[in-house]
Parts: sequence; structure tokens; C-alpha cells
Amino acid sequence: MTQAPDSSGPKLDRVLAVVEERRAEFEEKRHVPREVIAVFKDAGLYRASVPRRFGGDALPPAEFLRLIERISVVDGSAGWVASFGCSGVYLAGLPLDTQAELYTDGPDVAFAGGLFPVQPAERVEGGYRVSGRWRFASGCMGADLLGVGIKAGADKAGRPLTAVLRPDRVRIAENWDVIGLRGTGSHDLVVEGAVVPEEWTFVRGGAATVDEPLYRYPTVPYASQVLAVVGLGVARAALDHVIAQGGRSGYTGAPKPAERATYRIAIGRAEAQLRSVRAFFYEATEEAWAMVSAGDPVTADRASMLRLASAHLAKTSFEVVRTAYQLGGIDAVAEDSPLQRHLRDASVVPQHAFLQEGMYDGAGAVLMGVQPFPGYP
Repeated sequence: MTQAPDSSGPKLDRVLAVVEERRAEFEEKRHVPREVIAVFKDAGLYRASVPRRFGGDALPPAEFLRLIERISVVDGSAGWVASFGCSGVYLAGLPLDTQAELYTDGPDVAFAGGLFPVQPAERVEGGYRVSGRWRFASGCMGADLLGVGIKAGADKAGRPLTAVLRPDRVRIAENWDVIGLRGTGSHDLVVEGAVVPEEWTFVRGGAATVDEPLYRYPTVPYASQVLAVVGLGVARAALDHVIAQGGRSGYTGAPKPAERATYRIAIGRAEAQLRSVRAFFYEATEEAWAMVSAGDPVTADRASMLRLASAHLAKTSFEVVRTAYQLGGIDAVAEDSPLQRHLRDASVVPQHAFLQEGMYDGAGAVLMGVQPFPGYP
């Protein structure tokens, strides 16, 4: 049996080494290849959120987030794809018999979803006839299961269903042509008339059928966290790079960067920004986890803190990377500069719908006791 991933163990070390060796390939191919996904599985990343009753590890969120942070220091795209190891919290909404079938061959199952735009589905005997096209299915090229969002059977809160299909019933339209996080393979999914049994659908963000602490942790806020922490890892890499470059000699004969007060001040300020926002992020995580570990539901204000901490982490991480890029001077504009990749990757994270500026509005509403926008937190 695969051991639970360790943030400093040899299996994670292998993941980091493989990612470092092949990250240029991820960008060129625009996805993380299946043999690398196999390395992620071997390290336990895809069993990290699978229920213990089905052989998974059901890790506390902070443990999983630290793993994704470590990977993202090496490559943001790899961290983004590995972050979908959290998808077991979604799949825990499937009927127990379906989950037992899903994990028949073991808990190391890679799931990817293109849930939007949500498409109508025809109700047929025993399930739904599904057709349509969905965007942004990160990690779909190496997934064992794919999910798409359908309107039929939305729950009382108006949340749509996710229909789960095997990859042979889905066509991947390879159209991921972007400037940042190129290696995530976030292509479109196309389904043409596939019938999905009702027992292979779940409500994203709905109640789990598994009674373990992880599945009482708020799923949508958790989904925002695993993405935001990618930006944190990228920012750490960018800042470490310009710190290390402080002793380099310039082309003009000017003082070395570390000898300039402006450079040192910018480094110190960025370090304080990044450490502060990281502390807030993990503090909010541990507070919410303490609630579910004690058997209590996570309150609306605690769930809101998770959303706020995630959005603020994504935004601040990008700001730190931008500072690092500017400190990199003329060398940073070279195509082979790591700061190029860091800037591009970090710029994508706060663009995600879960992490945009509107999250500050939602958090402010909760803090002041007024109704936030629908769907928040």
C-alpha cells in the first residue's frame, strides 16, 4: 500500500526531481504527461483526499496544501495539476456503492473536470443524456475520470450536477493556448450524447455520503485554497531567485544589487508580504480544520475566511512575483529567465473565478453581517 505523502519524504523528493527535469516539456506539450501523473500517484497525491474507508489517506487540508506549495515552487503547472488530488472531496458526494466501484482497483484515481458553462441534459431512464462542450478542464490529458456540469437535477440551492465519465466517452479539444500555466492542459471537453447513470452524478459542493472529518470541511473554499497555494509556491521561487541574484555584477559597472538600499528594501518588503499572507492562509485553514475535527460544522464566517485568505494569497503572490521580476532588471526579459515563467504563471492564479476581487466583497459582507452575493462563501 502506498504511504501517505510526506512534505519532506523521498517520494515527494522524486516528484520534485521529475518536475524540475521535465517542466520545460510540460510547457512545450501544454500538459503534464501520464507517466508524470503516475509519479504523482506513487507519491500518494491522488489518494490524499480519498476516504479512508476506500483505502485513501483523507489528509487534513493543511498537509495537502503544503505538498502543493512545495511542488509549485518547482513548477506552477505541475502544482496546479497535482492540486486536483483534492477532488476526492467532490467525489465523496457520489453514492457509497459508486465510490466502492470507483476505487475497486485502488484509491490512486486522477479526476479532472470542465464544469462550465453548465449544459442542459436530457433526463432518460436511469440517468441523463449528456451533450455539450465545457472549458478549462485542467489535467484532463492524464485523468482517469472526467466530470462535466449539467443543469438537470440541480439541488435546492441551485447548484448543478456534475456527471462523471470515463475518458473514452469524452473528446478532448486541445485548445489550451495561453501565456501562463501552459503545462496544465486545461483544454475543452466535448461529450456527444453519452448516457450517464444517476448514481454517477453528484452536486459540487453538496453533502458527502462519507462521514469522515475531511468531508465536513467546506469543499468550494477548499477548491479555492488548492489553487491559491500554487501562486504562493511560484512567488517563493521568484523571490528566492532575486535574493540569490543579489551578488551578481551588473553590465554597467553599477553596485551589485545587494549593495543598493532600494534593492534590499524591496526584498525585505516582499519577504514580509509573502510570509504574512502565508501565515493568514494556514491560520484560517487550521481554524476551520479544528472545527470539523471536533465534530462541529464550519461556520459561515470561518468558511468566508478561507475564501478571503485564498483570494488575498493569490493577489499578494502575484504582486511579489511582479516585484521580483522588476528587481531582475534587464536579465528578466530574456526568454530563458525563470522570472519569465514565474510572472506568467503567477498572473493566471488570481484570474480564476474563485480568486478574483469579488471575494473581498463577499468577505466584507460577511464581516459586516449583510447578505453576500449568491454562492458565497
